[in-house]
Amino acid sequence: VQLQASGGGLVQAGRSLRLSCAASGVIFSTYDMGWYRQAPGKQRELVAAVTSGGSINYADSVKGRFTISRDNAKNTVYLQMNSLKPEDTAVYYCKAQHRRAWSSVYWGQGTQVTVSS
Repeated sequence: VQLQASGGGLVQAGRSLRLSCAASGVIFSTYDMGWYRQAPGKQRELVAAVTSGGSINYADSVKGRFTISRDNAKNTVYLQMNSLKPEDTAVYYCKAQHRRAWSSVYWGQGTQVTVSS
């Protein structure tokens, strides 16, 4: 199983980035997908998640600015990040968890997002 995250980079505050996470080795449509982030010295936190059935939730800090989506035909989950703020700076990770076998969890390698003020 492999989750390949991409799309991170250095941007100015107010700009946008789109992260992608491509999955292989799993039946993608049976997995709930999530984006998490971890800033230096902080705990990893949930940013956004989309279930296999399409239900979505967001952290309060990103509501209205970030949009998560999934394309089951491409085995990919996306995170569109608009109006980025310096406090969004972190390593972003994607996570896959089977919708029933909750112990079946996989993490991507992380992609760095840096937002300058």
